[in-house]
Amino acid sequence: MENSNGFVDKLNGFLSPLAAKLGNQRHLKAISTGMMFGLPFIVIGSFFLIAANPTINMEQYHPETAGIFLRFLASWKEFAVENYDLITAPYNLTMGLVGLISAFGIAYSLASDYRLNPSMNGMVALVTFAMVCTPVTEGQINLNYLGTNGLFVAIIIGLLVVEVARFFEVKNIKFQLPDSVPPMVATFMNTLLPLLANIVIFYGINIVFLVTTKQIFPEAVMQILTPATDIAGSLGGFLLITTLGNILWLFGINGSSIIFPLVFTLGIAQTGLNAEQMANGENMTHLMNLQMYRISVMGGAGATLGLILLMMRSKVSEYRTIGKLSLVPGICSINEPVIFGLPIVLNPIMAIPFLIAPVVNLLLTYFAQKVGLIGLGFIIDPSFTPFVAQAYLSSMDWRNVVFTLFLVIVSMVIYYPFFKVLEKNRLAKEG
Repeated sequence: MENSNGFVDKLNGFLSPLAAKLGNQRHLKAISTGMMFGLPFIVIGSFFLIAANPTINMEQYHPETAGIFLRFLASWKEFAVENYDLITAPYNLTMGLVGLISAFGIAYSLASDYRLNPSMNGMVALVTFAMVCTPVTEGQINLNYLGTNGLFVAIIIGLLVVEVARFFEVKNIKFQLPDSVPPMVATFMNTLLPLLANIVIFYGINIVFLVTTKQIFPEAVMQILTPATDIAGSLGGFLLITTLGNILWLFGINGSSIIFPLVFTLGIAQTGLNAEQMANGENMTHLMNLQMYRISVMGGAGATLGLILLMMRSKVSEYRTIGKLSLVPGICSINEPVIFGLPIVLNPIMAIPFLIAPVVNLLLTYFAQKVGLIGLGFIIDPSFTPFVAQAYLSSMDWRNVVFTLFLVIVSMVIYYPFFKVLEKNRLAKEG
């Protein structure tokens, strides 16, 4: 036992500083915070996509036998088909601009951390991103890379634009103006050089790529990143990333916040591709959408909602109390009360199901999507929404709600033997 505790202490001593450093790394924090700028636009835009695609199969619609509700849906469908571009315009200019919005948000967040002018750096990133990602052909602007397709470029530009501005600040490369010049004028003047530098650098890179590869910068970046995103966005890669995050939780470190920038960005991109397919009347094919990330944290990291339900009926009064207090947060995927209250942290018995349950849930979800048992996610739903609402809002499919409730039962089954061992040991100590 002493050797085991010694190993745990050594592992904790190694992982804790590393994870804390990663969690506080300003660029990762800027990505996490900056991506949130786009969420309200994504959610609202999704409503218009739903409005343009009412859930009715017109091939199976028979007006002579249909009820009032089906007749309403059929009329809605006919109107939506005739006015599709009109209805989806808000979608195209909200979710369709999420890359543009994220570039601003990431630059704003990083500039704030560096104590630079956040608004101006955000605007420089936004303009630079738009310049790089919107090729003009015969007077027509191509908007393909302003949305989810441009997220990785938004991250690159959002971060590097601020680093360029910081270089000018650190090296004190500024116009030397007299004190009598108003602060607003001085700010304007000293923004010109970083803005010019960013345009020359990034638009210059864009021209080089266009001349040498016949591709604009975002096309080339996506091609370069494809192998890495294929690994991270594959089932195996996603399971590995999720498990590493949960291992950090076992040492009391918020692993979800560390893996969030990668899996959330990938999830949004895949969900956006599904939304585009749906908007074009195609079958959705991207399985590693944001719905998979929601499942990985359903009930919180470790899929602990099943454990909470077991705790609520425990023979140990302390466990029952913690379970009851943890239920409502757990439904909204917040499970710090049970992680630190039971605790699961540094608990070798509960560590096993804590790592296994999310893997099983994700495997079941992946194959359920693949065989068509549940709908694929094509809507970016709000974070910390009750998981049953998220299941429906992400897919507009009631089967997903039933499926998530089934996953809670699966988690209960996985946690049950380990929790009973823990409970038995606790009762033996109290006796």
